[in-house]
Parts: sequence; structure tokens; C-alpha cells
Amino acid sequence: MQFRGFSNTSNRVFDFISLWILPAGYFLLLCALFFLPGRSLHHKLFYGLFSIPTLIALCLRPRELKELIREPIFVGVLLFVAWALLSLCWGPGDEPIGGMFKPPLHTLLLFAGCYLLVRYRSDILQPLLFGAALVALVATSCFLFKFARTYEPGARLIGGGAFDNPLLSSHLFGFFCAYWLSVTMTCKRRQMMWLSVPAMAIMFTAVIGTGSRTPLVALTMAALWLSFICWNRRSLGLLAALALSGIAVITVFSQMIIERGDSYRLEIWQLALHKIADHPWLGHGYNASLAIDPGVGYNFQEPHSFVLGVLYYVGIFGLLPWLFFLAWGLLSSWRQRVQPLLIIASTWLVFGIGAGLTEGGGIISRPKEHWFLLWIPLALIAALSINQRARRLLSQPVQTLTTADLQRLGSDAQVIEEDGLGPKVLRLTDGTFLKLFRRRRWYTSGSFNPYSERFAVNSEQLRQMGIPTPQVLNLYRLSDGSSAVHYAPLAGHTLRQVLQGITAPAVRQALVERFGKFMAQLHEQGVYFRSLHLGNVLVLEDGEFGLIDLADLRIYPSALNLSLRQRNLRHMQRYTVDKRWLFEEHLDALLQGYAVTASKSAVDNLHRQVLAGNTAAQVH
Repeated sequence: MQFRGFSNTSNRVFDFISLWILPAGYFLLLCALFFLPGRSLHHKLFYGLFSIPTLIALCLRPRELKELIREPIFVGVLLFVAWALLSLCWGPGDEPIGGMFKPPLHTLLLFAGCYLLVRYRSDILQPLLFGAALVALVATSCFLFKFARTYEPGARLIGGGAFDNPLLSSHLFGFFCAYWLSVTMTCKRRQMMWLSVPAMAIMFTAVIGTGSRTPLVALTMAALWLSFICWNRRSLGLLAALALSGIAVITVFSQMIIERGDSYRLEIWQLALHKIADHPWLGHGYNASLAIDPGVGYNFQEPHSFVLGVLYYVGIFGLLPWLFFLAWGLLSSWRQRVQPLLIIASTWLVFGIGAGLTEGGGIISRPKEHWFLLWIPLALIAALSINQRARRLLSQPVQTLTTADLQRLGSDAQVIEEDGLGPKVLRLTDGTFLKLFRRRRWYTSGSFNPYSERFAVNSEQLRQMGIPTPQVLNLYRLSDGSSAVHYAPLAGHTLRQVLQGITAPAVRQALVERFGKFMAQLHEQGVYFRSLHLGNVLVLEDGEFGLIDLADLRIYPSALNLSLRQRNLRHMQRYTVDKRWLFEEHLDALLQGYAVTASKSAVDNLHRQVLAGNTAAQVH
């Protein structure tokens, strides 16, 4: 009993971290620099709301590491971090060793936390990124307004919040400019483009306002990557816009670009290469210091190039895993480009690679602007790749279905379900089904995660859990903003139909008992099917149960808590026939079947819920 109680508590803690703490921490990691007074508070927020909770979650459930350590990107990062820590053996040794382990640990926990976030809250990821980008957009608009009011020739935009120099500002502005550019290329609704295009223009204006030239090169690389990874009609428009904007920037801001020369980059790189040549294979050590004076009378602490920084600190042996996880991140994004989130994340990575050509150099650091150029996009790519392979994310391309194609598909089809707007479910002439999901408002969750795509993802996940579901054949996007899923139905009849056809009470009681066991199986596996009722449960030809109408379903990290089980029961109690068979005539059989898998407390809770519902119905 004590072990079960501890297990339930650890499950609830793990669920709370995965479902609520990590999304909040990731959101603040992305956008908190725009409004926090300093970077130190940003570090503390990351530690308290993401890094440490991730560590606690992994301690509670170490098996979550199995998929993570099989991801090539994470293996490459792990090798790089291990080599960096090993380099402490030949480094200066003038700093406490314990403190040098913290930045690598927090970097690895970023990868682990992103994996948990994508695995258990993939539904919230797109709204979360969109929300962070909106915060950045509003803050940047305020920065630009204040900058325009006080502008003087030669001034450079810094902004507010934790921004204290133009370079930091340019990295963040460019990061979110790349996001809005990705949304413009991948969004399917015109209303979203009405927001994304002006938002991209505002962020790009802020990048120019910083006077930094490297982000312009990085954004050019990101735009080129986007045009090819998305390759469609918008790609041609993007390439044309890229050429025109390049001409405009060179024409209008040529003096700003030229007058600052190379900012001593060539001298810094030459001196850095001389230092690298002293220890080319092993490097100077992860904890080594760097001081380069290109003849200006003061030292630069970075080589202003990520590659040169890696070579200086950990040598060629450290550069190999570095190059590997960058190349693999882009390759895996290209292979799985059906997933829009991977397009966004890989665009961020390309932007970071471009920005890192002439900026940065600290290879492993606390959370700061350099994370936006490397670790944040790379961790997201790794998490998405893992869950894409595990088929927890959308893996089918969404096709465009014209009105004519829809009419052709629907000709001679049998209408199974309809509403005031027309047919909702059609049985096509070949026996397959086409289910339509009406257009939702563009700012609702249905616009970020269309219900047709939820249907497909939920169907695949349940099949992997051993629960029969319809086989999705195609996903469609309609011209009016609606979506559709084309699937092959399961062979069987609804449980409601089967119970209606049974005349022997003993046979019906046995079937209800089996359904109770099946319902407990769903609850214990964390499946919360909001629309669970006897019309959405099929009795298959082999006697097993299957599920249909899967868009309104969610899979939790652990077994459902008592509250969610109660909500499931309340939904079924709304159906008169279901209530009579399950909760009145054959309640004992239902409880007996439920008790085969579920705990005694869950069975008792179900019993109390049924009695309370029956009592309320009698009062009314």
C-alpha cells in the first residue's frame, strides 16, 4: 500500500512537471529577456522552471532517458560535453571543478526537458512558440517606437528588458524574425499571414536598427534554407523578396555597412588561429581563458566565431562531434520536413549557424543569447526527431483538396452524419470514410493543431499501445479552411448496437464486464477520451474493442487521476441507454471488470460517482 501511494504521488509530480511546469519554463526561456531587468533573473527562471524540474522528472522516471540516448543529435552533444569536461584535465585548473560542471549539465537538461515537453505536450508547442513570438513582437514594437523618438545619426538600437548591447538585441530580434518568416512560409490560413508578414517586417527593422551586420547574413541564410525546405510557390516569392530587400538594404544602409569595416574580425581570427595552432588536436581546455588584442589597446574575450571557439577550447577532437550534431540536425529536419515545427527549428539553427560565423565563441555557457543561436534550436530538433520517429507527431503530408475534388469524392457517398452546415461524415463508394472538421477561428487551438491531424496522431499512438483504431489513409486541407481525414474503418459494430441486439441478460452482463476491463485499461494507460461512450467503442469481429472518432482524445504521461476518470463517467451518464445498461442493470459487472486492472481506490471512486449520478437523476 505504501509503495502504491508513493507511486501515485511520483506520477502526479511527474505529470505536473511535464504538463505545466516545463511549458511555462520553456515559454519564459524564449521571451523573458524582452521584459526582465537583467540576465541573472533569466538564468534563475530557467533553472527553477525548466532545468531543475527536468532533473526531478528524470529522477522520478529514469526510463524516459531510453529514447533520448538513442537520438544521434543528443549522442553527439553528449560526446561533445564529455570531451569538454575531459579537457579540464589539461586546462588551467584555476577555477573550482564543481562550477565547471553546471553549464554542461544545464545544457543537457535543456535537451531532456525539450524531449519531455514535446512528448507529453506536443499539442501546446505551436501555441507556446506563437505566444512567445507575440511577446517579442509587442516588446520590439515598443523598443522601436522609443528608438525612433530619440534617434540620432549613428545611434544603434539596444531595446529594453535585459538587453544591454546591440549584439544581444540583434540575435534575439533575428531569432524571432526567422520565426515569423517560417510561419509565413508554412501557415495555411490567410489570416495568419496578415499577422506574420508585418511581424516579420517589424523584427527585421529592429535587426537593422541594431546596426549589426551578421544577423543580416544569418537571416539571408535562413531565408535560403526556408525556400528550399518548403519549396512551393511561396519559395519563389521569398527568393524574389530576398533579392529586393538585399538591394534595398545595400542601397539605403550601405554607409552603415561599409564605414565600420570588418570590426577587427580578420585580425581577431588571425590571432585566434595562432593560439589554436599551439594545441590543435586537444585544445587549451574548456576552462581556459582567452584574451586577444588586435591592436586596439584592450582584449577581446571571444574569437568572434563559434568554430574558432570550439577549436581553441577543445581542439579538432571536440570539433568533430560539434560538426556532426549540426549536420545531423539539418539532415534530420530535411528528411522529416512534413512536420512544420521541424521547419521552424531548423530555420532557427541555420540562422544560428550564420550568426555564429562572425560572433560568439564560448562553447558551453549559462543561458544567454548564444543559446538562441545553437542549443535552443538544436534541442528542439532533437526532441521533435525522437517523437517523430516514435510516431507521436504528424508523419503524413497534408494534401490540398479542392471543391471539385471534394464533390468528386462525395459523389454517390452515403451521409453518415451531418449538421446545419452540411455532411460531416461520408461513407465513400469504396467503403472508406471521409470525416470533415469545420473551420475554426484562426486564434483557437484548432488552427494550430487541426482536428484532422489530431485524429491521425491519436490513431497512430493508440495502435502502438495495442488499441485498434481506424487506419488513416489521407489528410486533406480544404479551400475554406476546413480539414478532413480519409480513413479505412474498423470492421465491427458499435458497442451500443451490439448491446441492443443481445436478448440474454447474462450475455449482456459478460460484455459489460469486458467493457469495464477495457475502460480501466484506457484509464491506466493515461488515455483520456473525452467522447467516450458506447457509440464510439466498436466490438470487432474477433471480439476485441476498438475506438473511433478520435480527435477529442489526449494521452497523459501516467494513469488518469480520479478527477479525470470521474469526468469520463459523467460524459457517459448523459446517454440514457448507456446509463441504463452500464450504471443500473449491470453496474456490478462493470465494476468487476474495471477492478481487474484498476486499483481499489479507483473502483470505489467509480462506484461513488455512479451512485451520485443515479441519485441526482432520481431527484430530478
